Amino acid sequence: MSDSSAFTPQERHATFALCGVFFLRMMGLFMLVPVLALYADKLAGATPFMVGLTLGVYGLTQACLQIPFGLLSDRVGRRPVITAGLLIFTAGSVVAAFGQHILPVMIGRAVQGAGAVSGASLALASDLTREQQRTKVMALIGIAIGIAFSVAFVVGPMIDGAFGLRGLFLASGLMGLLALPVLHYLVPKGEQRVRHAERLSWAAVSAPELRVLYFGVLALHLVLAASFVAIPVDLREGLGLPTARHHSIYLPVLLVSIVLVAPLIRLAGRGAWLMRISLGAIAGLVIAEALLWLAWHQRIGTIAALVVFFTAFNFLEASLPSLISRVAPPAHKGTALGAYATFQFFGMFIGGTLGGFVAGRLGFAAVPGLCAILCVGWLVAALRAPTGALTARLQD
Repeated sequence: MSDSSAFTPQERHATFALCGVFFLRMMGLFMLVPVLALYADKLAGATPFMVGLTLGVYGLTQACLQIPFGLLSDRVGRRPVITAGLLIFTAGSVVAAFGQHILPVMIGRAVQGAGAVSGASLALASDLTREQQRTKVMALIGIAIGIAFSVAFVVGPMIDGAFGLRGLFLASGLMGLLALPVLHYLVPKGEQRVRHAERLSWAAVSAPELRVLYFGVLALHLVLAASFVAIPVDLREGLGLPTARHHSIYLPVLLVSIVLVAPLIRLAGRGAWLMRISLGAIAGLVIAEALLWLAWHQRIGTIAALVVFFTAFNFLEASLPSLISRVAPPAHKGTALGAYATFQFFGMFIGGTLGGFVAGRLGFAAVPGLCAILCVGWLVAALRAPTGALTARLQD
């Protein structure tokens, strides 16, 4: 008798290959996050607000196109849509790479985001795995995204230091191209053929427990984008580190955060602990942002704040896709995953724009203070949210 709790060889192959696709694509996006804010005084036409908008604008196009791309993948197939999205992402990288003014760079970032295939990629993962494996698959994809985030924050400043912003955008585009052979030669064939595209149903976003999760992923990426309008400036001006040396902070901080987050993810595998650790992670973001604000331009305080920030962020980034997969009604899982990606990227757009606006009006040091206040609001909302049904589902 086969063990239904274990991956089949095809499921294992499909899961890790798709993790590779997500890793390459998200690394290409994340590499810009710790660097772009440093060009507020270098690119023609750039201001803190315009740079923040450029940082977040890809999130707007991602948010607007996730569900349409997901529905298109139901009609014409997952691989053609994902392929087109990766090529669009690469084209946007090239446009941004050769911009000498902030506007073409912003346009390139918007085009990058127009390759909005996270929902279609998650749907492909769903096609290639059994229902009882879906939670593990989504958790592994979330972990792959978290690893991409960590690697990008080390590699991005190094590439920028060696080759500048143009080289960084070209490297970002290369990540998109490298994902194509992984998709077509390593991801197994055999995804479901959908005869009739699923009708868009708002039942997937109407349940209170799902709204809690959508709000959470929006808030998480809002805080991420806003924070990294300011943090790279703090490292350069407060700690005196040139861009090429930012990895000397990010690398040890990220390694420590990975060591800390690994046992939390294992413990969260027990449904009763997942909600408690998630609330603790939100509280960790409050502490991290408050410490960044209070210890602005202070090396030890900044490093401690980044350790707490990355630990909390990586836990939430890895666990939220799994939560959505476990809680969403089976008939609306595809729509729920598309909505998840929509809220995720819309949060990036709001965060980048808001962070740039605050930095331009009140200075970069005010941004982590704002983020701390936003995280307090998120924590209060999470504590007051009707999570009884959510907890019950996680314990089933």
